[in-house]
Amino acid sequence: MSNVIISPSILSSDFANLEKEIKRLEENGADWLHIDVMDGHFVPNLTIGAPVVKALKRIASIPLDVHLMIDNPEKYIKDFALAGSDIITFHYEAVKNNVNEVIDLIKSYNVKAGLSVKPNTKIEEIISYVNSVDLILIMTVEPGFGGQKFIKECADKIKELKPHIKNNTILEADGGINKETAQYCKDLGVNALVAGNYIFSNNNMKEAIASLR
Repeated sequence: MSNVIISPSILSSDFANLEKEIKRLEENGADWLHIDVMDGHFVPNLTIGAPVVKALKRIASIPLDVHLMIDNPEKYIKDFALAGSDIITFHYEAVKNNVNEVIDLIKSYNVKAGLSVKPNTKIEEIISYVNSVDLILIMTVEPGFGGQKFIKECADKIKELKPHIKNNTILEADGGINKETAQYCKDLGVNALVAGNYIFSNNNMKEAIASLR
């Protein structure tokens, strides 16, 4: 058994039965709960906000891994922090000119800070920030929708990034993750994986989660 963190994305869950779905994830070995927040601007989809995160916090016993795919994330950090997020990850592309300020803002609420990059962003753009955050999230699909095909070239950024990590920063991959692509990412050095469709569409959730480790 590896020490890879498995963070299932609730984007692929049954939203009419969220409490039941979360309990099912916990019982079947999920380590974190990945919550995709989309605003319809930064990405072409609209999902959930801080009130839902607050409701999930009441029923979840595992950390909430909140991924903000939104413009102007600094305006909403307080709401998501107070709602109970354990990790708040924002996109470099959304705040290119004040990355450090957003990192500091997240940490001011005693929440772990994560930084994410879209497929077209070059790793050299974020190298100066990698040791200021708790987590780096590499998107292996274009953010916005679940069920997309894994982009191998995006995963290869992990190898590029790995030598620059000087502390315990978690490297997370998200997008098109299944048993095979998970292994590819782990071989490159990730220690956290986000998977949605693969976990929720499998008849045996426990087996699906275990196969990613």
